[in-house]
Amino acid sequence: MKYSWLSISAVFRDRNDLEPARTCRHKRFLKFHNKIGFSAFFLVFSLFFYLSGCGHQHISPPSITKMPVRELPATQRPYEMNGHVYYPLPSAEGFVEEGYASWYGKKFHGRPTASGEPYNMYAITAAHRTLPMNTYVRVFNLENGREVVARINDRGPFAKKRIIDLSYGAAGKVGLIGPGTAKVRIEALGEVRIGAGGPAAFKPHPDFRRGKFYIQVGAFLEPDNANALRRKMAGYYKDVVVSHQAREDQTLYRVQVFASTEYNTAKNFEARLESSGFSGAFVVAR
Repeated sequence: MKYSWLSISAVFRDRNDLEPARTCRHKRFLKFHNKIGFSAFFLVFSLFFYLSGCGHQHISPPSITKMPVRELPATQRPYEMNGHVYYPLPSAEGFVEEGYASWYGKKFHGRPTASGEPYNMYAITAAHRTLPMNTYVRVFNLENGREVVARINDRGPFAKKRIIDLSYGAAGKVGLIGPGTAKVRIEALGEVRIGAGGPAAFKPHPDFRRGKFYIQVGAFLEPDNANALRRKMAGYYKDVVVSHQAREDQTLYRVQVFASTEYNTAKNFEARLESSGFSGAFVVAR
């Protein structure tokens, strides 16, 4: 194979002339091969000597430090309920909210709560959609002036306009058992770990009131319907998007309008959209 390129010029010669030509070329090739071989050997030897001489200056590659990965506790992960996605707050510090409270009792007594502990209807506890577990909140009944301090250990309520579900025990202290619901103001007092003891104190956290907040105004199984609403909303608002999420064997197309980078402003925008006819509007963080 290595001689084939030397024989090309002799292909059309008489066969009797082929052997002398091949022999001559073969000698020249061996002479050339020996020269190249020696040069290559010298180059490799020189390179090896140079690298060996620099061995004491060998620089190790930079080490890669694996940063510990902390997963969010299950109760702090986003979750979906009735087509709505809820984003638990990293901290309750500075949290104040007004709305309607309800209560739940015997039907759920003994069942697991979102925190994992069994629900005790006689304990002074409550359910909230986004506050961190074991947050202590003061619940002030705006209709009768009574108040109670309860610990968040569950998720809910998921009915529109209601902001907190009190246990039977907590509801009794603010006069909620009879009427069933009442307008209240809740104020976060602190967060504790069960069994830690000591007064409730807020944990370090990022500012949950800052971010990129959208108002979801509709959700559809057909993308054409979602895009039709997006075009309609785009006539009034600048930033309107359609996000999609896989749900089992279906895809849900959600129409969302940018509200603000500040949570309280987004909540006010949510109220305006509700009064404009979008009764199911709610805030989402993206």
